[in-house]
Amino acid sequence: MLAAISLQTTSASAAPVPDAPKTQAAAPLAPPVVGGTRAAQGEFPFMVRLSMGCGGSLYSSTVVLTAAHCVSGSGNNTSITATAGVVDLQSTSAIKVRSTKVLQAPGYNGTGKDWALIKLAQPINLPTLKIATTTAYNNGNFTVAGWGAAREGGAQQRYLLKATVPFVSDASCNSSYGGQIIAGEEICAGFAAGGTDTCQGDSGGPMFRKDNAGAFIQVGIVSWGNGCARPNYPGVYTEVSTFASAIASAAATL
Repeated sequence: MLAAISLQTTSASAAPVPDAPKTQAAAPLAPPVVGGTRAAQGEFPFMVRLSMGCGGSLYSSTVVLTAAHCVSGSGNNTSITATAGVVDLQSTSAIKVRSTKVLQAPGYNGTGKDWALIKLAQPINLPTLKIATTTAYNNGNFTVAGWGAAREGGAQQRYLLKATVPFVSDASCNSSYGGQIIAGEEICAGFAAGGTDTCQGDSGGPMFRKDNAGAFIQVGIVSWGNGCARPNYPGVYTEVSTFASAIASAAATL
């Protein structure tokens, strides 16, 4: 089984914490991609590592799509470094670009609407990841990838890990999380037996699959979960198609 990608950050208690992000600092039990395997160089060229300990994807050559909980509000911001073009974060070939602005989802208050955009100082000339604009691809098996922990409570990784996780219905996911899933804003994925998941440090990274033309399309953003790869606690992701129009409009203002 692929290692679970720990993208989720939550407390150690049994009760799920819906607004606890899968960031490095937020949850001591949130590891990186758990049950994952190492991605090949160039396999996912749109993957971005952000210096605050989150992941992201290239929405355009100058804009990174990530999670709202990874940033603090909107406005000018030159404190973030985006690393791209490599699976090994220590590679001398890594492309590193500073941020200039951040746009957090309007109305974000810690629950739902978990998306944000980061404007880059210079373009990163790599393939971008298109986002889903309908729910047509919100099913089947998805790929998750990140530099997060490979086990709950573990350290974040030097190399990009990847894993495959299956779609979980809102009804099933809500059964696990006591009705805390926001239908239409969140989408769940994972195995009932656990073992594979995103984890701490994977927050903001993409969940994606192939479209009918064989191209990758992003359907989710790593958002939250109860620990990493725990049985009956699938990962919870921002449902990208719901916010596709808002994301496009926001990107046009950056």
